[in-house]
Amino acid sequence: MTYYDVPLLKRTVWKWYIPAYFFLGGVAGASSTLGLAFPPLRRRCARLSLVMLSAGTVCLVADLGRPSRFANMLRVFRPSSPMSMGSWLLAVYGPAAGASALLSSAAGTTVAGVTGVPLAGYTGVLVASTAVPAWQDASASMPALFTASGVAGAASLLMLAGNDDASARVVRRYGIAGLVGELAAAAALEAEVGDARPYRENPLWRAAEALTATSLLLALPRRRNRTREVLAGITGTLGSALVKFAVAQAGHISTKSHS
Repeated sequence: MTYYDVPLLKRTVWKWYIPAYFFLGGVAGASSTLGLAFPPLRRRCARLSLVMLSAGTVCLVADLGRPSRFANMLRVFRPSSPMSMGSWLLAVYGPAAGASALLSSAAGTTVAGVTGVPLAGYTGVLVASTAVPAWQDASASMPALFTASGVAGAASLLMLAGNDDASARVVRRYGIAGLVGELAAAAALEAEVGDARPYRENPLWRAAEALTATSLLLALPRRRNRTREVLAGITGTLGSALVKFAVAQAGHISTKSHS
């Protein structure tokens, strides 16, 4: 507290739909990138991206209050502002992802695929640019965590679909890369943050790690097993989503402890 009992830091006021948007946008972007890299999965990835993007847009509008506020953010192009760059990135990615899914546009697939991974990670940059200690101290690891989580979530959802053997191998490898990256980035974040108790003592954080580790163990065997694929997809999806909610919760805890 400062003078007159005014908190040094304002508590975060994000509702549940903000971490939900982080998850949905991350999956959309990472799915588009996979669709560009592996054409046999292009249509499936494009459809998944469009569904996730649509749901994420609903969450974003719910936070902004009205759609026109997003248009207002595009009045300024400021490379030094994560919010400005993220808004423009979303403005480029959205129409491209829609064209890829609805029109089978090659140009749309290319643009969405190229901007997909940056879309998955920009929210991590945005979170780390705030004054919240648990987020600000993780400026190096937070973007990596959000990107890897998006990859893990996209691959996990694709595992739930009935893929042919070649596609299943690609999805499995993509998923393993995302799951390993998510666990590594989470460990790096704990080491990077000065006071990591909002993470280490956070049940959501620990649950996310456990789900991600379980999904990784289920995905490692090369021989296909449909039951194992489904379980890996479910646990990986839950882990990817929960890590975003855990980060949001850590921010609440961090600002509360500094009030």
